[in-house]
Amino acid sequence: MGKDDSLRAAVIVAHPDDETLWAGGTILMHPEWQWSVIALCRGSDPDRAPKFKRVLQNFGARGAIGDLDDGPEQLPLLDSDVRQTILSLLPETHFDLIMTHSPYGEYTRHRRHEETALAVAALWEKGDLSAAELLMFAYEDGGKRYLPRPIKTAHQMIKIPQNIWQQKYFIVTELYGFAPGGFEAKIVQREEAFWRFRSAAEFRTWLNKERSES
Repeated sequence: MGKDDSLRAAVIVAHPDDETLWAGGTILMHPEWQWSVIALCRGSDPDRAPKFKRVLQNFGARGAIGDLDDGPEQLPLLDSDVRQTILSLLPETHFDLIMTHSPYGEYTRHRRHEETALAVAALWEKGDLSAAELLMFAYEDGGKRYLPRPIKTAHQMIKIPQNIWQQKYFIVTELYGFAPGGFEAKIVQREEAFWRFRSAAEFRTWLNKERSES
């Protein structure tokens, strides 16, 4: 990732709080970047939607929230609907950097994370979104055997300084209001991990390799 003060970065996530849990430290470490953060679900949630807006203010980011179905059944969404929601929420379509979920999600299992990742990748491949780099969150939970943690073989690992981690924890527990002993508070990461791609072809090669080995 570059150091240019004018760097434009987009964070595209399924839910309000995903941006903080998986990439909040990176956002906080680069206040000079122009951040656009969108969440695809919970736009009509009277609790989470206003909290997301306060978090954006805390980050100094612009953003928006959609209202895709996020019911407990996790029925599959049409890829075309996910793509259209992304394009409708973003303020522009060209960025230096885009950050989003992995096609495998960050824990077992949330379909919306996976759908978001694949939709972003498809938009990037088609040229509907452009970016010099695509970063995908790289975390796993061993099939629910432990709490989500960074994948040590990820392409990029970022250590979060203590003061930044404290800000990140504050956002999760105070601005979002999650209990200190709850799942979300326990997974506020001290290292942030990403799969890093500089072209759609590079991403597709990685994904095909991952699928062939799984």
